[in-house]
Amino acid sequence: MNVLIVNGSPHAKGNTFIAISEMQKVFAEEGIETEILHVGNKAIRGCVACNSCASSGHCVFDDEVNSASDRFKNADGLIVASPVYYASANATLVAFLDRLFYSTNFDKTMKVGTAVAVARRGGISSTFDELNKFFTISGMPVASSQYWNGVHGLVQGEANQDGEGLQTMRTLARNMSFLIKSISLGREKFGLPQKEDRISTHFIR
Repeated sequence: MNVLIVNGSPHAKGNTFIAISEMQKVFAEEGIETEILHVGNKAIRGCVACNSCASSGHCVFDDEVNSASDRFKNADGLIVASPVYYASANATLVAFLDRLFYSTNFDKTMKVGTAVAVARRGGISSTFDELNKFFTISGMPVASSQYWNGVHGLVQGEANQDGEGLQTMRTLARNMSFLIKSISLGREKFGLPQKEDRISTHFIR
């Protein structure tokens, strides 16, 4: 079993990294492999709605999004972690996720997702809500913790002082591990939920 961790911070070893590293320790204890993909400092452009991915199965812009596609497909879980900018996620990370989720046509049902936000003070809840929407439109169960998934810190290393935040990360990793293992057992015994043919409408018809 494995979890793909996307670090949306431009600082590879900053406070966002401290938060996800705390989770990695628990995953190791649970026998779950992890991989961190650092995208926050990459030149990742946004989606241009060309829809070429509908036929090709990959994005027309061949960058970190396409290289992450197979890792996401083979992962049992996905963690998306971001610093908070104006009460929202890093724009580079959002561009990455927009294109990753839209361009990949494999079934994401029952892959476990969770979001982590790191801030000096405020904006964690709105960032957390923003990132969770990628999972909940994709049939992905969302792992929860003892509090909303946030850690506080401004200067590099300050997140180590947030005892409650780090405990929230450890609890989140344990809950996510349990959920991944439970879904694996359920898939073996019951299979995945039955899917209906998709009905797609908009507001003028």
